[in-house]
Amino acid sequence: MPDRLTCRQPSLEELLADPIVWMVMQSDGVSELELRNLLKRVATDLAAGGVQTVDSANDLNSAYRRGVGIMLLNRENQVFVGRRADIESDAWQMPQGGIDADEEPLDAAFRELREEIGTDKAQIVAESKSWLHYDLPPELRKRWADRWRGQRQKWFVMRFQGSDADINIATEHPEFSAWKWVPIERLADLIVSFKRQLYLDLLQEFRESGTITLAGRPSCSDP
Repeated sequence: MPDRLTCRQPSLEELLADPIVWMVMQSDGVSELELRNLLKRVATDLAAGGVQTVDSANDLNSAYRRGVGIMLLNRENQVFVGRRADIESDAWQMPQGGIDADEEPLDAAFRELREEIGTDKAQIVAESKSWLHYDLPPELRKRWADRWRGQRQKWFVMRFQGSDADINIATEHPEFSAWKWVPIERLADLIVSFKRQLYLDLLQEFRESGTITLAGRPSCSDP
């Protein structure tokens, strides 16, 4: 009986250098950063004996709920954050939400502003190059009946064109119990831990593109 043929599995760097892999990634809207983070999570799941892994770009798209996020800046380059009304801990975040069927991400972003802060008086400044995603803790996935592993978001930087008086978080379905403007560098400190890496990736992308300026290195201390 002939010996079984085996072959060496390509490394991540070899995969990223393959033009066919790039073509598939681009057609599925998966960035290099998403792929690297995906493999890190898979390795963590396997090391922990978990079984909830994502096997392909198509699985990545289907396992994560499509959504948008908005980094809303005022004239002082401070960013809007709201304290989540559905979490008892002191959890703050930027406006975000899901994309409805047949809705474009930018349209969803302006809709989320109206639904969460009562106004869409904002001007688009920049859009993230790729979709960023985060995993929800298992206990929070049950809110979606375990339908999604987390969220996959397109992010927009917007400049607020109104006044503080235009902001009203007492909307029909309130998302926030309080709000404030904070320095961009504080975002990573305020956000819940499972979203922190997404915020850091977001800050890095918009800083490197020149869209935002950071006075210092974003903090990553535990809340």
